[in-house]
Amino acid sequence: MGRIIPVFIPHAGCPHQCVFCNQKTISGQKERGINAARAQIEKYAAWTKLSAENELAFYGGSFTALPMEFQEELLNLAEQYRKKGLIGNIRISTRPDYIDETILALLRKHGVKTVELGAQSLDDKVLAEAERGHTGAQVTEAVKLLKAEGFIVGLQFMVGLPREDWHSLKETLKQAIALKPSIARIYPLLVIRDTPLAESYADGKYSPLTLDEAVEQTFYLYQGLTENGIKVIRMGLQPDSELCQEGNILAGPFHPSFGELVKSYGYKLAIQKQIEELPVGKYEMIITHPPNLASIIRGMHKTNLKFWEADGRVKIKFREGPEFNTIIICHKDKNTI
Repeated sequence: MGRIIPVFIPHAGCPHQCVFCNQKTISGQKERGINAARAQIEKYAAWTKLSAENELAFYGGSFTALPMEFQEELLNLAEQYRKKGLIGNIRISTRPDYIDETILALLRKHGVKTVELGAQSLDDKVLAEAERGHTGAQVTEAVKLLKAEGFIVGLQFMVGLPREDWHSLKETLKQAIALKPSIARIYPLLVIRDTPLAESYADGKYSPLTLDEAVEQTFYLYQGLTENGIKVIRMGLQPDSELCQEGNILAGPFHPSFGELVKSYGYKLAIQKQIEELPVGKYEMIITHPPNLASIIRGMHKTNLKFWEADGRVKIKFREGPEFNTIIICHKDKNTI
């Protein structure tokens, strides 16, 4: 299994100031020139084994909106490390409205394999309110161009955007499934200092999702995407030292283990459904699971366990089983024992 070597180019190339964006805080990287990029790679190279499975990923700024000369300079830098054997593939993150044939030719020339698009939503009214500067149709067009040229395509989504509601979220999921990207990321919207959203929050014009609401909405997207063969590779922002500095996050559903909370919520719903389908009676339920899923299934501070046992119908025991992601649930009616 290879490693991702991240190179952050915060806000570089991006022609818009989205209401939620302060990339210098989100990425934890203040400099963005070629020397800063080289320094970031060298930091990871010092403790990363050479492997063709490693991937160098340009994150943060809108890569393809950079001047073409700087794009080529960064890609040439990446190729130097590929020749040294540190990496095998290159990944970029960019805007959907900065994808065209000229750009794709440059990416192909330098062996870029994966392109992630910051879609955030596919609802035009939500995109406009967030001041994204692109439409849902431009996301669709960019995905089509990338797939036609053989790139692996990723889409990034947010929950909790201004004017986003359940109807909007359902339509975004429906359209995302139709686009059939290979991978996706889902982030809850946070109120970061020094952003237009921070001003709206201070004026009482924007209310962020609660943590429970963000988990529920993220799980909705996660479940819908994964059930349709789209791999969700991350949920929640990376909790780096800069983002977590006191005063950077003003409000919103931040949690350092957000992705685990989402998966735990999914187990909560699935097992509760089985409990509700049992005939009237009291039951002993045994959940056999791989060791690595113990805390996720029980829930943080055993919240799932307490939820399942709240009405007194079941008494649950846990048993560690095989080292694979299969959950086996057995139950017996205590009234017949």
